[in-house]
Amino acid sequence: MTTYKEIFGKQVKNLSSDPTLDTSTEGQIWFNTTSGTFKSLVQIKAWSAGGSLTTARREAAGTGTQTVGLVFGGGLPNPDTASTEEYNGVGFSVSGNMNTAREGHGSAGTQTAALGYGGADYSTPAIGVTNKTEEYGGSSWTSVNNMNNSRSYTSGFGLQTAAIAVGGNPPTATTESYDGTNWTNLSAPSNVPSITFTSASCGTQTAGLLFGGGLVSGGGGIATSNDWNGSAWTNTPNLNTARRRLGAAGTSTHAIGFGGYAPNPTYSQTEEYDGTTWTISSASLAGLIRPGGNNGLGTASAALTAGGQTPSAIVDTTQEYNSSLNAITPAVWSTGGAMVSLRKDNNVGGAGTKNAGLAFGGEPNANLSESYDGSSWSEGNNLTTGRETLMGCGTQAAALAFGGSPGATVVSEEYNGTSWSEGNDLNTGRAAGAGAGTQTAGLALMGGNGSPGNTAAEEYDGTSWTTSPGTASVGRKQLAAAGTQTAGLGFGGYIPGTGFTNATEEYDGSSFSTGGALITAKRTLAGCGTLTAALAFTGQTPAGPNSVTTELYNGTNWSTAPSLVTANNKSGGTGTTSDALGFGGYVPNAAELTAETSAVTASTLTTS
Repeated sequence: MTTYKEIFGKQVKNLSSDPTLDTSTEGQIWFNTTSGTFKSLVQIKAWSAGGSLTTARREAAGTGTQTVGLVFGGGLPNPDTASTEEYNGVGFSVSGNMNTAREGHGSAGTQTAALGYGGADYSTPAIGVTNKTEEYGGSSWTSVNNMNNSRSYTSGFGLQTAAIAVGGNPPTATTESYDGTNWTNLSAPSNVPSITFTSASCGTQTAGLLFGGGLVSGGGGIATSNDWNGSAWTNTPNLNTARRRLGAAGTSTHAIGFGGYAPNPTYSQTEEYDGTTWTISSASLAGLIRPGGNNGLGTASAALTAGGQTPSAIVDTTQEYNSSLNAITPAVWSTGGAMVSLRKDNNVGGAGTKNAGLAFGGEPNANLSESYDGSSWSEGNNLTTGRETLMGCGTQAAALAFGGSPGATVVSEEYNGTSWSEGNDLNTGRAAGAGAGTQTAGLALMGGNGSPGNTAAEEYDGTSWTTSPGTASVGRKQLAAAGTQTAGLGFGGYIPGTGFTNATEEYDGSSFSTGGALITAKRTLAGCGTLTAALAFTGQTPAGPNSVTTELYNGTNWSTAPSLVTANNKSGGTGTTSDALGFGGYVPNAAELTAETSAVTASTLTTS
């Protein structure tokens, strides 16, 4: 057997404690002699969906942080808007309107002390490009002293009482400084080296960064980057990709730039600046988008962008960027507490998380419902309609159970943490399908209503089921699912007349597309996770009735993952790729997957 040392020329270190958090140790692998586990240090960078804006808009201004943010103004595209929305880390709520509707305006400050300046209200010709400035106090806007120069698609940064505005259209290279009362034109060499507009910017009044954008003289996007030291601009290394109307977050020495266009194509790419060099990040936005130069909030490690424009629409979507250096303990399955009652028919309905799970239905006690607290199961109130091969989704306190057999039923029930109540029926009876999403945004994928099985999806809005216009490539039963109502994943299963399948299909809320195939074809398997981080485990393969194998999906391909302790089949599953729970099936115990991911705290290295 080849050893790690033979491959890489180094032996794995034995350490009594984890190393100090430092990018210089990224990629290091060690064995922690205290915990008895192998670990590695990796930097994780990713964009993920956040709560949507209440009003879609482009070229809005943003300020604040990823969990305490503010978005105001923007284009609809016609008319421009004055609306303001506050973000709490989960979703947006509407606050007081600006006094002047506008788009392409500059921003500075925090959620409770923001500054908006310049921009243009193209829907009101009498206003057009403006020099108007407004201050936000946490609930309402107040008009204050105007800028010296009217400008739209301007850039800037800083605080409500110490801000910088630079560039814009009509063409200007002038830099203005705001002291909380008045704007001042700064004398040369404060003029930015290139007259630009729709540039991205971040930083403070004495340490800022301006990058990308478009030249007012014409042409596409530019890659220029400039540093501001409080009195003068200095050229810094260029972006890797020239573009304008991109987003930004961070400081003058640690920033990210993302999205934008040049003008064709539009980008999803993210670049990271370390004070010296721009590097293309491994994380990309979900889709092609131009966020607008001031629509980035937060830091280079925890950023937020909301709204913007795709090649086809103005959107209300929000995305969060997170980058962290983490110590990873490889995943391992262990045996959890035994269920109160044996239940062995797929799909045992499931919902919740590893430490707050819910199991319901299944043969032979088809109406029983049990909850799991991370160590033991307890019996709760029964389903109103007993059944097996049913589907489920949601949480332990807000679950949804639907479909199942005998036959192929249309029954749908909701659970409130204590008891089940029957809701509106599915449009089509189905059994041995798969479920994903939440109680108020549920998804039913495929399943049997005869042969060859159902190819359609149905969506639940908390009240009623609606059949999706899209259909899967082939009808199948006994599959597993992961994800949400608008980003779902169905994998494996059984195609009547054909047999076991390893097919994976992705669902975007309206249509299906083909994803990467499972390594091993399976039916009656369990699944959990998201569209881009899913887990497939247990099940039956053509080679045998019970399987120990686990596979991990990264949004493109499946790869092998740690095996189960005990082979199983026809079980339910819930949780994430790092904290999963399997239950029921031919082995009624719970199977728990744990993969520790945590930021490394400072410590002294001690070798042994």
